[in-house]
Amino acid sequence: MIGVLLVNLGTPEAPTAPAVRRYLREFLSDTRVVELPRIIWWPILNGPILTFRPARSARNYASIWMPEGSPLLVYSQRLAEGLQKYADTHFPGVVRVTLAMRYGKPSLRQGLAELRQAGCEKVLLVPLYPQYAAATTASIFDKVAEEFRSMREIPELRMLRDWHDHPAYIRALAESVKHWWQENGRAKKLLISFHGLPQRSIQLGDPYRQQCKKTTALLVQELGLQQGEWVQTFQSRFGAAKWLEPYTDKTLIQLAKEGVEEIDALCPGFTADCVETLQEIALEGKETFLGAGGKALRYIPALNDNPIWINAFSEILAPSWQTWELPENFAVSTQSG
Repeated sequence: MIGVLLVNLGTPEAPTAPAVRRYLREFLSDTRVVELPRIIWWPILNGPILTFRPARSARNYASIWMPEGSPLLVYSQRLAEGLQKYADTHFPGVVRVTLAMRYGKPSLRQGLAELRQAGCEKVLLVPLYPQYAAATTASIFDKVAEEFRSMREIPELRMLRDWHDHPAYIRALAESVKHWWQENGRAKKLLISFHGLPQRSIQLGDPYRQQCKKTTALLVQELGLQQGEWVQTFQSRFGAAKWLEPYTDKTLIQLAKEGVEEIDALCPGFTADCVETLQEIALEGKETFLGAGGKALRYIPALNDNPIWINAFSEILAPSWQTWELPENFAVSTQSG
């Protein structure tokens, strides 16, 4: 059997300061995430950040928490369930889909163990990031490799590195936007906001910025937008270092001052809604825009478990398991040859 391990970033177990502190400690201890010497970063992390940030972040999580739990976990799990149903229909008995988080629970160790118990000798690793960055995709690979070190027999591994320009992904994004516009009307300006990275990450070789630009260009083309009807930005910067520009919050202020009254906001880099989309954009971004003179900012949901996306993502993943023959199938084809 072929295992498909979907991996998203992670989330606190509850919208409380202790839970957020545990999550942040693991997340911000990752040397892929914070590329500073430990002697510099460790006192900062274990001092002011883990002392003051958890309570503030917990309030942000509480503002978007769902009855079932964290939106990131809820939507990622629904996506996994949708992909499993697709696989059971089209490839019965061949594919097992499970979900893990890079930080927090369910852990990567749990996800790999679940696939192993299901008899999966081949694992397709799928980081749930359309655009590649060392801080996200490479960090997941690092952790999987670390888990493999404790195994006597490791599975055969493939990894889907990114899908930033895959036609099915672009089509799903465009269809979700068009459907939202049909239901809610359309603003004159579409804000396309991606998660930010330190500028230094790009200088060190991350293709992230170029992949974001490619995603935007293809999406704008698919939607038939003209120049001036959209703007691409980067959000979620942290610390004093220079991050990718233009910044989302400053752009919202600028647009309001230029007389833009209504904005529709989309975050294509997030496959599942989370605190960065539901709180930072839908709530805080709206407050920023309205405070600068704008009249309405409407957030277009992430792809989440949208049936359009489940079908599109299945189209993206299927070639990886279709061309990956199971041992028994390989034996039959060899004997028949």
